[in-house]
Amino acid sequence: MTLLRMRRNHAVELNDQERLDLVAFLSEKQGISVAETAGYRYALEREPASIDDAPDAALMEMCGRCHSFARVALQRRSKDDWLKLVHFHLATWATTEYQALGRDRDWFGIATTTVTDRLAELYPLGQAPAPVTSDFTGEWVFAGRQPGVGDFWGRMNVSAGSGSRYDVKTTMEFANGDSMQQAGSSRVYADGEWRATLKGGSQSIRQVLAFSSADGSMAGRWYIKGQDNLGGRMKAVKASAPTSIQAISPGYIKRNAGQRVTIIGTGLDRGAIDFGSGVSVDVVSRGRNKIVADAQAAGSAEIGPHSVTVGSSGRGNLVVYDRVDAVKVTPQVEIARIGGGPIEKLTAQFDAVGYMAGADGKPGTEDDIKIGVMPADWKADNFDEYAAALKDAEFAGSIDGRGLFTPNLGGPNPKRVMTANNAGNIKVTASVTDGSNRVDGSAQLYVTVQRFIDAQIR
Repeated sequence: MTLLRMRRNHAVELNDQERLDLVAFLSEKQGISVAETAGYRYALEREPASIDDAPDAALMEMCGRCHSFARVALQRRSKDDWLKLVHFHLATWATTEYQALGRDRDWFGIATTTVTDRLAELYPLGQAPAPVTSDFTGEWVFAGRQPGVGDFWGRMNVSAGSGSRYDVKTTMEFANGDSMQQAGSSRVYADGEWRATLKGGSQSIRQVLAFSSADGSMAGRWYIKGQDNLGGRMKAVKASAPTSIQAISPGYIKRNAGQRVTIIGTGLDRGAIDFGSGVSVDVVSRGRNKIVADAQAAGSAEIGPHSVTVGSSGRGNLVVYDRVDAVKVTPQVEIARIGGGPIEKLTAQFDAVGYMAGADGKPGTEDDIKIGVMPADWKADNFDEYAAALKDAEFAGSIDGRGLFTPNLGGPNPKRVMTANNAGNIKVTASVTDGSNRVDGSAQLYVTVQRFIDAQIR
């Protein structure tokens, strides 16, 4: 962000290689550690529908009303530099004091005293972290889930590239049978910030992962360039690591029913396989990093999470359920953006998560048992009477069979009241079929205007 501002505002000329080298240099000399990003990685990973928050309401009002508070919390400055940042804000955006949550208080007086002191206390300059020394080359196994598409797993081959880069090749397989191959390069910044750009077919993929020296894993999110709301969370470990279970797909099985289950991890080619009491297992295929098995849950199988073990150290969970009592659509509140032309539409992806009622027998209470993401039928309708009066559902866009909402084009629409834009307030409903029962859940979707300025950290 600093380099972009220098290029945009001060005509600093940098070619791509110089920019990358400077980012690496600054991350080494001025960067923060992976641990210091805890609680705010959603901004780095561009996690959709994330909830931005600050340590207290005062900081949120002063610092989080024009951009995310995460943008603040991911910086480290001396007290003098925090004060200089306040002056920079007013020099660059002179109307800051007169906007909402600014004109009702002595904004400048508070910003240069209380707020500056608080920021210096919470986010002092400190020392840059020691650069990571781990060897990232070799074969990695990864697993995760892409909302709307499903569970995925695969292999990532990392080799030394030119300079400080790595060459990366991945093969990804989805539970629905789809597959994808990607190739590109990556760099590791500070004490373990993995950044990769990969291409597969017509798509360009970004990986934003954090390396953990504790267990040698990398975890985070990948997303499609230009459509960062579409992607998935993933975790990767070296293929040669000790026995571990990284993922079980699907993560649930119904009583008195069978289910083909895939286990992804490391060291899975040895040791007994146990799905817990009441669940039998018949191995279809088995390798070091993948087990495919047919599981059968008896009518006597205990309801709830079952510990799945492979050998003595592989641990995972499989939920046994008898019925779906409630459905929760995630995210509960989401944003889509109309578009077209130079600014693409921003879609919104939803999932339907099934739940069983807990011991109290009442769905929607704290003791509910999460089953997992389930297939559903999807519907988009007006959220309330005002939306119905404006016919929002007719103009805002449509939702497909996997919960992906695609908004309409931007621009004034002469068919709407007052030639309004195709924005709208939408109710998204998922219907899950469980035997003879049909269980619904809903969420709210705001279809709004384009994002005309898209900062690296919003």
